[in-house]
Amino acid sequence: MRTQSLRKKTIIRPSWLCALLASLALPLIPPADSAGEAAASPKITVASYYFGNYHPGDPRNTKMKGKDWSEWELVKAARPRFPGHQQPKVPLWGYADESDPKVMAQKIAAAADHGINAFIFDWYYYNDGPFLDRPIDLGFLQATNRHRLKFALMWANHDWQEIQPYKRGTPPKLLFPGKVAPATFERMGDHVIQDYFQHPSYWRVDGRPYFSFYDLAKLLESFGSVEATRVALDRFRAKARAAGLPGLHLNAVVWGQPILPGENKPADAAKLVRDLGFDSVTSYVWVHHVPLPEQVTDYNFARDEYFKYWDRAKKLFEVPYFPNVSMGWDPSPRTAQEDEFGSFGYPFTNTIGQNTPENFRDALKKTKERLLAQPSGPRILTINCWNEWTEGSYLEPDTVNGLRYLEAVREVFLQPPRWPSGTTRP
Repeated sequence: MRTQSLRKKTIIRPSWLCALLASLALPLIPPADSAGEAAASPKITVASYYFGNYHPGDPRNTKMKGKDWSEWELVKAARPRFPGHQQPKVPLWGYADESDPKVMAQKIAAAADHGINAFIFDWYYYNDGPFLDRPIDLGFLQATNRHRLKFALMWANHDWQEIQPYKRGTPPKLLFPGKVAPATFERMGDHVIQDYFQHPSYWRVDGRPYFSFYDLAKLLESFGSVEATRVALDRFRAKARAAGLPGLHLNAVVWGQPILPGENKPADAAKLVRDLGFDSVTSYVWVHHVPLPEQVTDYNFARDEYFKYWDRAKKLFEVPYFPNVSMGWDPSPRTAQEDEFGSFGYPFTNTIGQNTPENFRDALKKTKERLLAQPSGPRILTINCWNEWTEGSYLEPDTVNGLRYLEAVREVFLQPPRWPSGTTRP
């Protein structure tokens, strides 16, 4: 991924002034109204994925890598791997502990001030319990300004392999299987209904808590058949209603080619979504649907190819499809830095370049226009990602672009900020 170099000028741009003050946690941007960010468009909900592996102290990480390890270590170690490759990425706010509620409060404020309505946390739950839940439980839910932003969960029920970092050519090492026992799913459902869904900040779609499934193939493996999976999902919904909720909005992240248990050919994705009773479909990242033909594939090419997929998805699925806008793609920090880098299989993949803040803003604008042209809602888009630093897709400010990606979101989805009477924007 290519990003712009620092400007060597003595004049400080307004965006840089914003970025510098943000790094000091100064309230440059006036807070939005308490009634849910009143300046935001009432027609489109903007939800950003959030990957929570940037904090020390997670029990699994501590056991495997040491008490102070987090994925920040991969960010720090990243190096340029080919001509023009811009690495490492350096966070403007520092290598902060996201499980600290004060740190999370800064993220919440920046997201809300720039037109983001919700974080969708990549949330893990394996047979032996949760993983990477500290940014939610200790960070978000303890932040004093948590009311300013909604949150939801995407169960990232994929196999967790050792890729932090991955040495090319070594056999894949499975650490935590995505397939879980039916009893684990029951415990997980009870947990999220009791501890998350009833929280006043939990995001709801049409009044129902939103819960997303990342890997349909692993979901099916967990129960052994489509029919048994549907029974489990229906029971999940029934438990939510018994707890006083109006039901659930269950979302499927559809990508790849799910294969049904006992079969060897890809399933019909639309039929699978229908048979399992999902309420909507979405995507996690553009590269799940878009080939990257060059080591540095142009951002606008990836955008246009993704829009073609979106057109197909709207016709394919009988439930609403929520489109995605990706900021970029460069998983090279997750590879052993001494290895040759190329398209050899994740995390050795081609990258997306020319993903400037301006091109990202244009992608947001085009997505907004397409959503508003839809005859009905709900009108929702997902952004990849708030903080996928080791995959090169993040809205958080770095030392090259400052807050410019967040400013792009604000420009497209918020009205111009209202400054106090008699003053002008810095």
